[in-house]
Amino acid sequence: MPQYKYTAFALNGKRVVGSAEAASPEQLASLLRTRDLFLQKATSSEKRATQQRLKVTEIADFSRQLAAMLSAGIMLIRAMTILAQRNLPANVKRVYGEVIADLQRGATLSEAMGNRGRAFPELLVNMIRAGENTGRLDVTAAKMAASYDKEHRLNSKIRGAIVYPAILLVLIIGVVLIIFTFVIPSFIGIFEDMELPLPTQIVMGISDFLLAYGVWLLIGIVIVIAALIALFRRPRPRRAWDHFKLKIPKVGRLLKTIYTARFARTLASLYVSGISMIQALQISRRTIGNTYIESQFDAVIELLGNGRTLSQALSGVDGFEPKLESTILIGEESGSLEQMLESIADQYDYDSEMAAQKLVTFIEPVLIVFMALIVGFVIISVLLPIYQLYDNVGAQGGI
Repeated sequence: MPQYKYTAFALNGKRVVGSAEAASPEQLASLLRTRDLFLQKATSSEKRATQQRLKVTEIADFSRQLAAMLSAGIMLIRAMTILAQRNLPANVKRVYGEVIADLQRGATLSEAMGNRGRAFPELLVNMIRAGENTGRLDVTAAKMAASYDKEHRLNSKIRGAIVYPAILLVLIIGVVLIIFTFVIPSFIGIFEDMELPLPTQIVMGISDFLLAYGVWLLIGIVIVIAALIALFRRPRPRRAWDHFKLKIPKVGRLLKTIYTARFARTLASLYVSGISMIQALQISRRTIGNTYIESQFDAVIELLGNGRTLSQALSGVDGFEPKLESTILIGEESGSLEQMLESIADQYDYDSEMAAQKLVTFIEPVLIVFMALIVGFVIISVLLPIYQLYDNVGAQGGI
């Protein structure tokens, strides 16, 4: 049997790292549960294939097609073979082919998907495993297809909403560079030997600086951006940045709404599949997309292990919408936690779309006014010395 290195959590929320022999990750999870441990992550000593992460649309298509064929009575290996024979990108075909090879060797679908490294999301692998255990793999796959379709639609709408502001920002930068590197230098000869007004001196200074050091400025910007990217890949700076994002006016509210919807939908999917609440929280925390919020879940799991309800355990989490706690409390008291989680996820998906549109409505005029101020300042700085020149010529003619 292969040797697994595992990370698990005890009932009190403490992290436990160890190794054990097991035929599969499922058997390892069962073994650990006898020790009151809940498996979070397991890595086999056998070499695992590392694949490029599949896109959300590809994951949704995989889940939808698989659900349709399984519900029609097609055997799993045959269904995967049909999926792999379609016109697909090369990396997707390669992933499907490796999954089929693992299935032919006797692995379960969840094991074969898990062996593909980052190709399939951890949430989907765990949901497929739960579907295998309950014998409702087709239903689970259909549910995940609907979930990933919703995620794709939301992401597409948010990306679409910020396209125009992004284009406008690029346009502003382009106009400014053209003005300071081409337009302004053409006026320098006219204003020689003149005492220039302060606005004109500022514009001339910026123009001279960009002409002399523009390349170095660009290199410096690239270096700073690369350094920031490297910095925010480190745990502590990334967590601080994720915390700061939640405090940005308007943007923070939008992000909280998105994170709450994502967490609620993931937890609802895992909960209805029969996965233990502690394990469901461990998986859900990694789908939120904010390390600051994720870092608070050790305390949540510890409270849950000490007998607190889910609503009580989540009450101290900073980064979720306040309504989440009260909605979960209603679900716990009425015995309809799954329905309440899905309901609030749907509501926050809609709220995310509306918040994104409002944010864009706010950003667009701000950018337009900003560009108008820059262009207006440049025009005034050019016109002032021209008027001054005309006044001097008129005064000399009068004499």
